[in-house]
Amino acid sequence: MKLVSVIIPVYRVEQYIAATVQSVLDQTYKHFEVLIVDDGSPDKSVEICQQFQDPRIKIIRQENRGANAARNEGIRQAKGEYLAFLDGDDAWLPEKLAKHIEHLESSPKIGMSFSRSAFIDEEGNALGIYQMPKLQGITIPDIICRNPISNGSTAVIRREVFEAIKYQDNLYGSLQDFYWDERLQGSQDNDCWFRIAIQTDWQIEGIPEALTLYRINSTGISANLFKKQESWEQVIEKTRSYAPELIAQWEDRARAYHLRYLARRAVSLRDGATAVKLIHQALATHWQILIEEPLRTLITLAASYFLWLLPQSFYEQLEAIIMKRTGSNQKRRIVQEH
Repeated sequence: MKLVSVIIPVYRVEQYIAATVQSVLDQTYKHFEVLIVDDGSPDKSVEICQQFQDPRIKIIRQENRGANAARNEGIRQAKGEYLAFLDGDDAWLPEKLAKHIEHLESSPKIGMSFSRSAFIDEEGNALGIYQMPKLQGITIPDIICRNPISNGSTAVIRREVFEAIKYQDNLYGSLQDFYWDERLQGSQDNDCWFRIAIQTDWQIEGIPEALTLYRINSTGISANLFKKQESWEQVIEKTRSYAPELIAQWEDRARAYHLRYLARRAVSLRDGATAVKLIHQALATHWQILIEEPLRTLITLAASYFLWLLPQSFYEQLEAIIMKRTGSNQKRRIVQEH
């Protein structure tokens, strides 16, 4: 039985971290270590983690350097043949690790196995909707344009994959191995997935079950959406430095899909004006998304305008009906494909 290193960056997650850690300890696959990386968290997150007595848990402390640095330090100290990452406010279903290890063990060409995710609210209640990315036949354009991995808590990755993309840098007074780029302050997952897809021969594949519980945090402000776009642009420029022809071919399409994603996030934050602005930018960048993915694009466009123009109470009633129907269809599809 191969060891899995579960790496959990911790910063200001005291209201969630106990459930996050417990979801790892509840895994049916038992051969793992839990590396909790305290990224200089000023709240009681680490005190809560210390209350767990499981000997598989190790707490690593560092100055506040961001989630990228926490993941890097976790990888450096990890002993496992497989590495799994879990954000401090997300959680896993009990069979997650077992399913991914089975997937990877049976498919030696696959370097990264990911799952679908179920959305939960801040209290941990299921919202009844899911992230439904492409699972198989994933190409480099899929990674660049749509990020099927979807979030940082869903992937289980062979250690050899990180050995293939690591580089050395001297950021803190000594030469160290780096895996996530700590010079980026956002979109770090995209950068990592891009480098795996472009710079290695490892395949990326998903499994149909929704094994990750991805928490929707409503405390974000709309201005952060534009910061997300700026950080995404930084990743594109970095990728251009080592894959210029690829970026020249796909960047407009990828930018449009990312702007559409941000428009959906603005809708979830109840900022109709920002959602409309973002979906317009998406269509101006690459209007062909209306042809490539008409349903999702039109739904995003309609939701943005409805939120902007309709009374809030009426919009919320309409949204509840649509979300219920969407969630039912998604769940039915997951059951059928399982």
